[in-house]
Amino acid sequence: MEKEKQIGEFKPFISADKVVPEFTAVSIIIGMLLAVLFGAANAYLGLKVGMTVSASIPAAVISMGIIRVILKRDSILENNMVQTIGSAGESLAAGAIFTLPAVFMWAQDGIGTVPSYTVIACVAIAGGLLGIVFMIPLRKALIVKEHGSLPYPEGTACAEVLIAGEEGGTKASTVFAGLGIAALYKFIADGMKLFPSEVDYEVKAIPGSGIGMDVLPALAGVGYICGPLISSWMLAGGIVSWFIIMPLIKTFGGDTVLYPADAPISELGYWDLWDNYIRYVGAGAVAAGGIFSLIKSLPLIFKTFAESMKSLKSGVDGITIDRTSKDLGFAPIIVMLIVAVVVLVGYPAIPIDFVSAILIVIFGFFFATVSSRMVGLVGSSNNPVSGMAIATLLIATLVLKEVGETGPNGMAAAIMIGTVICIIAAMAGDMSQDLKTGYIVGATPYKQQWGEVVGVLSSGLAIAGILYLLNEAWGYGGKELPAPQATLMKLVIEGVMGSNLPWGMVFTGVFIAVVLEILQIPVLPVAIGVYLPIHLSTPLMCGGLLKLYLEKKEHKSAEEKEMQITSGVLYSSGLIAGEGLLGILLAVFAVIKINGKSIGEIIDISGKLNLSPEVGNLVGLAFFAVLLVTIYLFAIKKHDTKKVNLD
Repeated sequence: MEKEKQIGEFKPFISADKVVPEFTAVSIIIGMLLAVLFGAANAYLGLKVGMTVSASIPAAVISMGIIRVILKRDSILENNMVQTIGSAGESLAAGAIFTLPAVFMWAQDGIGTVPSYTVIACVAIAGGLLGIVFMIPLRKALIVKEHGSLPYPEGTACAEVLIAGEEGGTKASTVFAGLGIAALYKFIADGMKLFPSEVDYEVKAIPGSGIGMDVLPALAGVGYICGPLISSWMLAGGIVSWFIIMPLIKTFGGDTVLYPADAPISELGYWDLWDNYIRYVGAGAVAAGGIFSLIKSLPLIFKTFAESMKSLKSGVDGITIDRTSKDLGFAPIIVMLIVAVVVLVGYPAIPIDFVSAILIVIFGFFFATVSSRMVGLVGSSNNPVSGMAIATLLIATLVLKEVGETGPNGMAAAIMIGTVICIIAAMAGDMSQDLKTGYIVGATPYKQQWGEVVGVLSSGLAIAGILYLLNEAWGYGGKELPAPQATLMKLVIEGVMGSNLPWGMVFTGVFIAVVLEILQIPVLPVAIGVYLPIHLSTPLMCGGLLKLYLEKKEHKSAEEKEMQITSGVLYSSGLIAGEGLLGILLAVFAVIKINGKSIGEIIDISGKLNLSPEVGNLVGLAFFAVLLVTIYLFAIKKHDTKKVNLD
């Protein structure tokens, strides 16, 4: 009764009896553009550092800057529709880049061929549509009935930004400033190559260890957004790898040739140790961490599943069906479900049969439920999408192996199944946040759900081209684009299919994860730190420490403190988007040739400068320090501290 009372008392910002512009041509066009832009930026970021960030708030403030300031239109629901469509792009991109680059890496190794643009687009769009279909019946159970108990932090924060719309122009300028500064920085660092974007030092006092930093805007921005705690956990994982495990291997390995390396350990440098051994240790830790997260979520999974089924049968008690309560009807849901399954099964170039499609539907709804509930409690950043994909891959690969599909076709089928599940989980989590925002501001659910479809179609068509472009420019699995999650998925499938993994290293990572779980330390952030080079964790820590300083410094009021933190987050979001988009442009430059030389080679002036490594490292650190100062300055600039109460 208490929950029903709370729901009855809740008043959205725009009342149900008020009709304002929402699903308009303006919101659709701007939303589609942002879906492609943020999808591309997040694809680059995820392939670079193994993490993606929510685009909801940046998309919302950019929308307000365009719709309210430039177009002079005044509709909060149009802005909400823009962020709904735009954020769908980044979530679909996240699901795709966590898995599909594995197929490109196999093709580089001579195993199978790269899937066509059409195949990638069809798989991405089918996964996105299934994510929408599975989330719709969960909305009333999770977003409405549990409004008081599931906070959905990103969705609630985005609603606050939208409601405080009179500040939209200022907030949008903050995002655009970050975007422009990051793009300029990235062009100087990785385009003109005025200084190295990776600072690297060997620690000679500890053989087998090294330290360094990728001095890039997106990493500083991600560290600021994640905060000091998550950043410190990741750095702790890097320290375990680079200052404990690698020196131990180097010290006691001697002249032993230990698979998968083909040279004595005594001859291996610290990057060789990381490439041959630490990646497998980290893979074991990440896989175990993801599975632990999944197991701990099982009670929530079953509870949410039961509530959603009950909601489908009886509706929501005490709620009159009106504009703000209307979901997509049964017919569109069934049509989207059938279209997605027919595309996956009926397209001959997609190695998914009817049995695999049944597995996808079962696991997809199961993990959509997990994802939606998890992001409601802990936010999208802590959603264990990788763990869900790994669990799916393990089961799917074992099934395929049992039925005799062990060659390239079986491996491709496993990764395609994992891709669809990964996209479903990512879409369900993001869509939950969008629907929460819509519930607070008074949006029309079925229109938001159509907006998600628009976002899926536009970003699904774009992500295929982006994957091809980045592969042509740099390839996957190297220093420029290590594609950590996709590499992990590749290792899992190869290990199950061929039984050729260095299981000792993998189980070392598993045991590290077990110890962390026993000590009640969050496993996934530390495991990701173990898996990635420490050069990615150190700049994250710098951004996290800057946020810690801003949180601890004296403020005139709690409102001023919150505004400073929020402004820093918006500027950091701009940094991430700016580097990601310029990274895509540099990929284009690397592919286009003029008189036998690529544009990337033409604008590269590093050969003319001929800086020594020592000087280059110092210049890189100096530029990064200036970048951190810009985050601080944008955070502390004077704000209007007016705050909207959403309670």
